[in-house]
Amino acid sequence: MVLKRTGTEAATRRNKRSRVRLSDVAERVGVSAITVSRALRDPDKVSVDLRRDILQVIKEMGYVPDLAARALAGRHSGIIAVLAPAINTQILADIMCGIEARIRDTGLQTQYANTMYSGENELEQVRSFLAQNPAGMIFVGTESCEETAATAASAPCPIAYILDHSQEPGQMVMTVRHMSAGEAATRYLWSRGYRRIALIGGCPDVRVRQRLKGYENVLRSEGALDPALVVHEARPTSVALGCKLFSELLDRAPDIDAVLCQNDDLALGVLFECQRRGIRVPEDLGICGVNNLEFSASTHPPLTTVHMPRFDLGFQAADMLVRAIAGEGLSPKTALDFTLIARGTTR
Repeated sequence: MVLKRTGTEAATRRNKRSRVRLSDVAERVGVSAITVSRALRDPDKVSVDLRRDILQVIKEMGYVPDLAARALAGRHSGIIAVLAPAINTQILADIMCGIEARIRDTGLQTQYANTMYSGENELEQVRSFLAQNPAGMIFVGTESCEETAATAASAPCPIAYILDHSQEPGQMVMTVRHMSAGEAATRYLWSRGYRRIALIGGCPDVRVRQRLKGYENVLRSEGALDPALVVHEARPTSVALGCKLFSELLDRAPDIDAVLCQNDDLALGVLFECQRRGIRVPEDLGICGVNNLEFSASTHPPLTTVHMPRFDLGFQAADMLVRAIAGEGLSPKTALDFTLIARGTTR
């Protein structure tokens, strides 16, 4: 008895038979398969003109690299794994744009994972990525649990960390001096004549704790530190959370005259709540945010904030990793500069 193949089965067989191989690309270009592989994995080792020809043929023929085969045959799969606690924020989006800008044209590819602020989730994602023999990994704003730290320490590939102060010396870390940023913002509010300066924030991660320490350092030196004016809630920041925390602050301390917000979306919530209550900004209340998000210059009045170089953080961390993958050694921990931007929400 002869079984007829279904249309799907026939199409699958055709696709398998017609899969373009690395050797097919090499034959079309007139070079060896090793040269094509080198052009994809180590583009600096072939001439610009030859790589352009190879990429053009790849485009024309529809060649798709077999990453599993590459991982088995070579030292890595060509994938850079990027782990972040939340990939739906502008902060992470800007960092990722920097990563992509540096990775582009290197022959490497990125894969992203959202850990959702969960140590268990983070460990599972790390193990999953390491099983694929990645070229390298980037941890963005994560706080590794002990199991994750141990797994990462034994990883056969280089790892770069963005925004994470908790790494030991010798690791590749690209960060900002968050404690100094907290000090600069608080000191600026004090210089504008504000004396009852509160602080609100969301998830108290390592960066938030560093900025809180900076805030406390300045007010303690002025003899004005009041722990009752610090309010955090263990969830991601949002405009709604800013409204809620500011309302709670007013119930607790109606005499506050300034608020330092751990993110600009919180600051926007504070501004909205001031407008609802008829509180004048900046005369009755000063507001300062952190991150200089896209909307910050367009609020009414425009938001005073601390600019964080998010794109550069992503670009430079990816550059560290690309160089390490190429065998150029590990780069030292680097801190980029922040900038305080004074606008209309402060005197």
